[in-house]
Amino acid sequence: MNDNLKIAFIGNPNCGKTTLFNAYTGANLKTANWPGVTVEKKEGRFVFNQKDIFVTDLPGTYSLSSYTLEERLSRKYIIDEEADVIIDVVDASALERNLYLALQLIELRKPLVIALNMMDVVDERGMKIDISKLSEMLGVKVIPVCARKRKGLDELMNTVFEVFEKRCEEGEVQYKNREFNDLCFTYSAHIEFKISEIVKRFKAKYPYTKNYRWYAIKFLEHDDEIKKEYIINLDDIIDKNYEDEIIKQKYDFAENISHKVVINKTEKNLLTDKIDLAVTNQFFAIPIFFCIMTFIFFLTFFVGDYLKGYIEEGLTIFSNYLLILLQKINCGEFVSSLIIDGIIAGVGGIITFLPNIFILFIGLAFLEDSGYMSRAAYAMDGIMSKIGLSGRAFIPMLLGFGCTVPAVMASRTLENSRDRLKTILITPFMSCSARLPIYLIISEIFFGDYAVFAAISMYIIGIFTAVIVALFLNKFELFKEHSDLLIELPEYKIPNLRTVFIYAWEKVKDYLTKAGTTIFVASVILWFLLNFNINGFSGNMENSFASEISRILIPVMAPLGLGNWQIITALISGIAAKEVVVSSMSILFNIANISSFEGMGKLYTALSEIGFSGINAYSFMLFSLLYIPCAATIGIIKKETGSFKWVCISLFLQFATAWSVSFLFYTVAVNI
Repeated sequence: MNDNLKIAFIGNPNCGKTTLFNAYTGANLKTANWPGVTVEKKEGRFVFNQKDIFVTDLPGTYSLSSYTLEERLSRKYIIDEEADVIIDVVDASALERNLYLALQLIELRKPLVIALNMMDVVDERGMKIDISKLSEMLGVKVIPVCARKRKGLDELMNTVFEVFEKRCEEGEVQYKNREFNDLCFTYSAHIEFKISEIVKRFKAKYPYTKNYRWYAIKFLEHDDEIKKEYIINLDDIIDKNYEDEIIKQKYDFAENISHKVVINKTEKNLLTDKIDLAVTNQFFAIPIFFCIMTFIFFLTFFVGDYLKGYIEEGLTIFSNYLLILLQKINCGEFVSSLIIDGIIAGVGGIITFLPNIFILFIGLAFLEDSGYMSRAAYAMDGIMSKIGLSGRAFIPMLLGFGCTVPAVMASRTLENSRDRLKTILITPFMSCSARLPIYLIISEIFFGDYAVFAAISMYIIGIFTAVIVALFLNKFELFKEHSDLLIELPEYKIPNLRTVFIYAWEKVKDYLTKAGTTIFVASVILWFLLNFNINGFSGNMENSFASEISRILIPVMAPLGLGNWQIITALISGIAAKEVVVSSMSILFNIANISSFEGMGKLYTALSEIGFSGINAYSFMLFSLLYIPCAATIGIIKKETGSFKWVCISLFLQFATAWSVSFLFYTVAVNI
């Protein structure tokens, strides 16, 4: 056997698959997109018994059908034999529902091990599961585990090695072409007859294809992808779509297994039922949701600001020592300005917001891992249906509080193409974490004791703007239809601290990567634009390339109270990444540590000198909230829609909305 082993985790959403994946890989993982598509996949590596194990966390899916992108990707990955062994993570507390996917995987005749997860929940309910009988009825190895408590991990991996070694000893061809009777489940007689007839024709036309039976079943289910890939005339055998009948027989078998192996079965968790009486109540659900989000934002602002102070002090000390060092080695004004005023001021100003960003993602991770996120979608279904969307569309919008890129990607979970497109267009209005530094700086400078309320209002306005834009889009025929909400409400569980930390750390790592790449490059480019003109290096921003470009847009931005070339330059730079707006202001106003108490005082003085008041500041925050999204989001919108037309529509919609809202506010505010 090779020293390396490739395994894949697959399972239903909320089965604890990612927790198990993290238990093995820890922080030794990477995220990327599947080739050609923008679905995120996680890959990790760990060592077990002196063997390198490479593991892929497949998208959560309920089946291996071809209706959603996640289902197609998971199925393709498994069929293409990219993994040596597949681990199906099954929620032991919801065995019957999870067995449907397990039966589909068994039909594929791949090396399979079932990880029976959440055994702690089963024990808490006083239930028992006959593991040996379950394994016997399924014909595959079943290993009880508890990913949250890291129990059963070694036994599971030892079993994976046993299964792989057995396949190697048995031989690939023999393993693939077992009689199905060796496995666990057959259909009714008339379906089995049709399967056998299809297999005969399939073998005759495609003799080198493996697992003829699985393909025969897919033909009976009218699977579009299989019918396109394999052209066979089966009109005399397949007289209708047998998908519903096949699904029902699988679920009947799963129910039969559950009745035989589960002892003292309880239908639901009593605690989950009691909590849901409040959090899904038609009157209390939405107020509870807003209270939870307010608490998360409270921690983000107050606790985050406290921790931010230490980073600011360290950055100030570092910047001062570096300046002294540069002076000692006689660096010229050009180099010193580039390093201190360009790189340190730009990138350093963003790094100081790490505590705020980390706390925000910790909060979102807690909501997701506890099982509350789906309740938020359920609670918002009533409101979302009024704007022509299902409650499921609220999940991408909620993710938009973290980052717009994965939020737009999450829209693919919506089955209706109209819902997906509308969600993609309105999700960028949600206030992502990259805008948080803008709110923190501007609100603390201009609104004092009311800074938190000013900042939180951006999130509320973002939601209401998305709702209004969705209502506007409903006027067009293309967006009028939508699908109803069908969503699983998993049982509540105490969030796994390891999983929460890894989730937050991955997001912070992305933030730091952006600071070291996009923001670094943008800061350097902006410094050059601010310090060079047609005659070369001048050091005078008033006559720079940036000032000339921004002055062209003054007539457009003046009605919003933003008719100053420095402010316009900062906003333009934000198209690279919204964090760059703050780093740009550091450079534009020559402030070394803009987020420190001293730095904010200097910024207030500089803005006041150009006529900036609280009204201008709030208009600036509004425009920053709603205007053109970052370059990464623009790229994702292009990939998700597959059309430059929709990218242009999105950009126009965002800019027009931002301009209109800021103009309305500024006009009313200055005339009150």
